[in-house]
Amino acid sequence: MTAIDFLGAGEILGAMITPALLISASGTLSLSTANRLGRVVDRIRALTEVAEGLPDGVVSDEVVAKRALIADQIRWHTQRLTLLQSTIVTLYTAIGLLVGASLTVGLSASTKWALGWIPVAFGLSGACALLVAAVRLIRESRLAVRGAQVELGYVAKVVARKTTVPVPIMDKPEGGQGEG
Repeated sequence: MTAIDFLGAGEILGAMITPALLISASGTLSLSTANRLGRVVDRIRALTEVAEGLPDGVVSDEVVAKRALIADQIRWHTQRLTLLQSTIVTLYTAIGLLVGASLTVGLSASTKWALGWIPVAFGLSGACALLVAAVRLIRESRLAVRGAQVELGYVAKVVARKTTVPVPIMDKPEGGQGEG
């Protein structure tokens, strides 16, 4: 092997490794997304148990408010579930495209194909799929926060209703964050 061939092999391996870094990032996002999906499913099951435990035919303010909260939370979790499912499919697609980019870089270089656009197309498509997945995860996390805020509002009302002592609402957590 000549020095020129060796340098060419290094460039080829470098080009093949670049998609591997994105594959690793995609794998990490896939694992995180699968965990989030599992947590949403668990939360839906917990809400189902709470709903089934509510008394039938009771129209007290407390029971009506709890039913409304559960219905609202089910709506939020249904949207999250749909987003997470499509996101994980997009991440798997990104992984496949990035593996394709890595393989076609090696095949193109080793066979002297004049089709250098194929690995580029795979790589760009995989990167675009990663971008789409990231945007979906941002949307899902915003839904999670909004759903949690609604639930926190309900909890604050329950605490206020069940206690005669005013509960102070703190704007800043203890520990000095945000203090001058």
